[in-house]
Amino acid sequence: MTSNPPKLFIGTGNIEIYNISGPEMKISNSIAYTCYNESGNVTSDLIAWTNLETTPFTFSQKNKFTVIGCDDAAFITGNNRLDYTSGCLGLCSKAADVPNGYCSGNGCCQTSIPNGLKFYNVSLVSFENHARVMSFNPCGFAFLGEEESFRFGGVPDLSNMELDLKIDNSLPIVVDWVIGGSGNCTQATECKGNSFCKNEETGGYRCICNEGYEGNPYLDPGCEDINECKDKNNIRCYGICINTPGSYNCTCLPGYSGDGKVKDGCRSDAKDSKFPAVVFSVALVVGLLALLSGITGIFLGIRKRKLIKLREKFFEQNGGVFMKQKLKAAGASEAVTMFSTEQLRKATDNYSEERIVGRGGYGVVYKGFLPDKRVVAIKKSKVVDGSQSEQFINEVLILTQVIHRNVVKLLGCCLEEEVPVLVYEFISNNTLFYHIHHKSGGMSWLSWENRLRVAAEAASALAYLHSQATMPIIHRDVKSANILLDENYTTKISDFGASRLVPLDHDQVTTLVQGTLGYLDPEYFHTSQLTDKSDVYSFGMVLAELITGKKPLCESRTNEDKNLATYFIKSMKENRFFQIIEPRVLSEGTLDQIQAVAELIKRCLDLLGENRPTMKEVAMELEGLRKFTTHPWVQKQTSEESRSLILEVEQSDLYGVPLIPYSTNEWESYSGITEMTFQGNEPR
Repeated sequence: MTSNPPKLFIGTGNIEIYNISGPEMKISNSIAYTCYNESGNVTSDLIAWTNLETTPFTFSQKNKFTVIGCDDAAFITGNNRLDYTSGCLGLCSKAADVPNGYCSGNGCCQTSIPNGLKFYNVSLVSFENHARVMSFNPCGFAFLGEEESFRFGGVPDLSNMELDLKIDNSLPIVVDWVIGGSGNCTQATECKGNSFCKNEETGGYRCICNEGYEGNPYLDPGCEDINECKDKNNIRCYGICINTPGSYNCTCLPGYSGDGKVKDGCRSDAKDSKFPAVVFSVALVVGLLALLSGITGIFLGIRKRKLIKLREKFFEQNGGVFMKQKLKAAGASEAVTMFSTEQLRKATDNYSEERIVGRGGYGVVYKGFLPDKRVVAIKKSKVVDGSQSEQFINEVLILTQVIHRNVVKLLGCCLEEEVPVLVYEFISNNTLFYHIHHKSGGMSWLSWENRLRVAAEAASALAYLHSQATMPIIHRDVKSANILLDENYTTKISDFGASRLVPLDHDQVTTLVQGTLGYLDPEYFHTSQLTDKSDVYSFGMVLAELITGKKPLCESRTNEDKNLATYFIKSMKENRFFQIIEPRVLSEGTLDQIQAVAELIKRCLDLLGENRPTMKEVAMELEGLRKFTTHPWVQKQTSEESRSLILEVEQSDLYGVPLIPYSTNEWESYSGITEMTFQGNEPR
């Protein structure tokens, strides 16, 4: 057989020789396979066999018989002097069970062959013609090959219909060869230096390198010494390695003696070496500790300086310089405590999630405990931008001018954090919104008398802001969620982040619209002209909430009545507003009082601001209603009329909208964190 370039074959056959190394060589492979289609019919197949009976070669035990497939059984038989038969099963049911990289029995099976085998034949069968595994394994393969050169590729190999070509090109068969046919080592003259002769059971003999040597024992000068000291993975030496012919020595380092091939086998020869070793160890540890301490000190110093600079940056970023100037000009610099970052982090347990008492549009509120045992509310903004800093400064400047028992008290602020932080007195009894809507009919303490008191206190505080503060203040976000109640149910107005100062020579301010839907003054919304009457409208909505127990916006009402203001005014015009009043209010209040409050709400909700009363007038009217008394028989008559009206309402079922118990709302905020529907940067 001729080829270009020339190839080496065994005898005159087609078995190609790839490599010859000493007493073994590698030859071309022969692969058996059978492929099926989806109908279970055979589409292609091939048997495999290799015969070395007329040669001095035998198949090496370095080969393994391998089957690849999930529905295959393969058998290998030998017909020479060995009566040999063996087999292997390749089974699996789904691709996920097939491992990648090694032959475990799932999709790939391997078995050994006996020594001296010179001929083999492979037969391959399938149990179900690959019907169940056709989607990922259409063929089965069986072959003999060098175990060291084979690596199972998992599902990709099972899916490869040309796997035989891949195996043929990469996986040789290893064969051994002997000398002398029926001779033995007594006749051997071929073994060269550093080798010995070994008789083979199947006849003949071969030359093998001595232990510690490698190479070709048939060629001069024979086998060469292996330098074990270069092979650190296969020898053990914990001292000095010295190569010797066929072996190596391992000696201990100078000053030590023992067995260098054993870990910790070398020991110091000096009798007094223990003390210097201990001293050296202690000195080394002390030196390392000193070095570590120095590095740590330098690092902490650099970090402290960076932290100081960062806090100075935050101070300026949060408008600290501007705020100090304003506070000094207003003579209020001593009225506001400047808290440090450490104080507030300690007070809130490093702003722990467990200390959060409120969340809202502007930020998060934490409950804090100061060293002097005071309980405070710490308001931390969510984001960092120019508008937030302005609102922060605005709130501080306003609250430093406000001294009123029904306005939440500002204790101080912190300018060293990345975001602005305000510290207030802690108001412990939640918001008015919560007490009205937490359950149907309101909380048990919320009697008619207390509703009037809360309304009068809130109105008094707003009237103070409008007309008695150093410079008039428009709150701009009056709502029940911004009216807090302390442990005695005393009213506290909160959230001045959106408030505006009004110059004494102005009666209105032009701003971008900001507020909460349901409470927002329609006139302000359309004109952007903010006046104190905008707060009056919002307070009118709070009064409507108080006497109806309904939310400003309610999805359960019809489209035209979703807004409580529209719903209330419509009920007044149709002379049926008693139908939407909270039943408890009807039972506890006089008809005159309820009628008076309803008329007051109607005036507050007038679409034209000029027709609304001032906040001072609202406060005076509410305070008068609280003090209103009648002759006992008139009172009794009025009460009987009230009961009659309630009975009539209950019997005739006049309520157009049922009273629905509201689910508990999370305390939206402390000290006025609100959800803003309309907001924007103020004009400078």
